[in-house]
Amino acid sequence: MSRRTIAHAASISGVGLHLGVPCRLEFRPAPVDSGVAFLRTDIPGAPPIPAHASRAVLTDRRTQLGEGEGAVHTVEHVLAAVAGAGIDDLLVAIDGPEPPIMDGSAAEFLACLRGAGVRELGGTVRHLELRAPLTVEEGESRYTAHPADALELEVHIDFPHPLIGRQRGQYTVTEATFARELASARTFGFLREVAALRAMGLIQGASTENAVVLDESGLVDATLRWPDEFVRHKAMDCVGDLALAGARIRARIVAEKPSHRGTIQFVRALLAATTQPAKEMTRVLGIQEIMEVLPHRYPFLLVDRILELEPQKRVVGIKNVTINEPFFQGHFPGHPIMPGVLIVEAMAQVGGMLLLGAVPDPQSKVVYFTSLDSVRWRRPVRPGDQLRFVLEVVQVRGMMCKMKGVATVDGELVCEADLGAAVRDR
Repeated sequence: MSRRTIAHAASISGVGLHLGVPCRLEFRPAPVDSGVAFLRTDIPGAPPIPAHASRAVLTDRRTQLGEGEGAVHTVEHVLAAVAGAGIDDLLVAIDGPEPPIMDGSAAEFLACLRGAGVRELGGTVRHLELRAPLTVEEGESRYTAHPADALELEVHIDFPHPLIGRQRGQYTVTEATFARELASARTFGFLREVAALRAMGLIQGASTENAVVLDESGLVDATLRWPDEFVRHKAMDCVGDLALAGARIRARIVAEKPSHRGTIQFVRALLAATTQPAKEMTRVLGIQEIMEVLPHRYPFLLVDRILELEPQKRVVGIKNVTINEPFFQGHFPGHPIMPGVLIVEAMAQVGGMLLLGAVPDPQSKVVYFTSLDSVRWRRPVRPGDQLRFVLEVVQVRGMMCKMKGVATVDGELVCEADLGAAVRDR
């Protein structure tokens, strides 16, 4: 089977669901083996963000790729349409932070892609094939998967509303079935949640024209396209999030109460179960392994876990902030806020793992930071927050390195900085 892209560019415009920002989205042909990526054309020099689970950020109510101001939000409907159209290589250019929501489904994106035509690229289509059963739980979401010859998706939902209740949908996902049974299923929400979600900065662009809204007993200014449109939409969301595998999945997947966060975690587990990481690729490190590399100790060790590590390329680490941190005793007692300089120090320690992880004898080396530029703090960090740091190498010269780092909490930018560092003998 040949890889496919679109024959020519095609665009679509509208307002984003959560951020409420007008946006023009353009689908562009891409070269063979480039995969699917998003490009923020409103940010000069912004690199494309691959549509891959490794670049996804665990957020609520949407699927987000990338960190900070350059992130792309609410990509699931676009990705569902791309996967449903059988497109392997594509560049999705957008001039804002979020694709337009259109009517709340994937139908208009699918129509746009079909109107652009298909071009065969050659190359080899990547398939992800499960060899053994897999189960993943994330909050209330539960996923089980078994080997199969195609993507077979069974979705269960349960909402305490007279029009929804318990619904189940089962689909063998092909181009034809996606277009016929899933693409037109619209996102839905409850009137009672509107004020709270908008206070959180979400659903700023939502209306009854782009979402199925329910009050306590029925629909608000809407008519259902299917009696079970709700479970069909959840299945469509799953197709979009499953596309973050970067390959066409062959498995029978049962998703119970699926969520964006849960499906991303499931995809990550699926990738781990079906691929063997090559040497020097992504590694996950616990606190004992971190302490074997970093010289820091209590109360100055500010890294709890390394989630991803590609030496001299990219590192992702986390710091769980608790009320037991020693600095809270003296920093704004009664109003605990993590000192900004310690956020930067934690970021630097994660960067130290990126550098020391590439040397054969890290115990004999130490990282000295030589510069700190373009530091910005965006919001306070409080007890209970989990800081997520992503640092990427910008330049390497011998044992000198320049990195760009961002820190987020729940997908919201907290701090960003450009760091220079050098590895030296202790």
